[in-house]
Amino acid sequence: MNKLSVVIITYNEESNIVDCIDSVKPIADEIIVLDSFSTDKTVQIAESLGAIVFLQKFQGHIEQKNAVKDLAKYDLILSIDADERLSKELINSIVKIKHNITADAYTLNRLNNYCGKWIKHGGWYPDKKLRIWKNGIGYWGGVNPHDKYFVPDDSIINHLNGNLLHYSFKTISQHVNQVNHFTDIMSDIMKNDPHRIYYFNLIFAPVFKFIKDYFIRRGFLDGYSGFIIAAISSFSTFLKYIKILTKKPRH
Repeated sequence: MNKLSVVIITYNEESNIVDCIDSVKPIADEIIVLDSFSTDKTVQIAESLGAIVFLQKFQGHIEQKNAVKDLAKYDLILSIDADERLSKELINSIVKIKHNITADAYTLNRLNNYCGKWIKHGGWYPDKKLRIWKNGIGYWGGVNPHDKYFVPDDSIINHLNGNLLHYSFKTISQHVNQVNHFTDIMSDIMKNDPHRIYYFNLIFAPVFKFIKDYFIRRGFLDGYSGFIIAAISSFSTFLKYIKILTKKPRH
């Protein structure tokens, strides 16, 4: 049987790390945590559960995930966040590929839990992610904090049955706070983008974002939660553009 390394990046995740590690134990041959000097008990808890913990000052989501994948030693690598869990069906799918690797990398669907409700529309499901790959293939890229895993164009990619369960936000306040934090990061990166961003983006982009998520992607089928998610996503788009415009150098 092929062996699998599970890799996790953390910072102050003591409320999540137990369930995360317990979730992957049925399929993990090693669990590696790269922690950014947590001030809570994340490191102690992870070590008590059998994880191998390394410390590194936070460089960015992409940089941390590339660093932790390079610490893995086994045939397959599964990348999971501390607020994610494996469904039973997904565990069974991973057990099968440990017996017989049929691809270079594997995608799976992420099912998001928002304030206690599973969200199945509005662009939040199926939230397809590439999270399992052969060791030595690919890298994390994208624009912080929105990372994406890239593999060579000729790679064989298969899709696994089952869901990656993502416990995203327990409260609306958490969601709004993350939007503010993430748009700070994105605007700092994009302020030097040579492409012009116009003030009409502030009006039309947020409106289109709401229409797409709530109506076209049927977010309304998730009821009150679907409306809140679409509204905050629209606000996030507005916030991103206003921050970029106020930070861009004027000529």
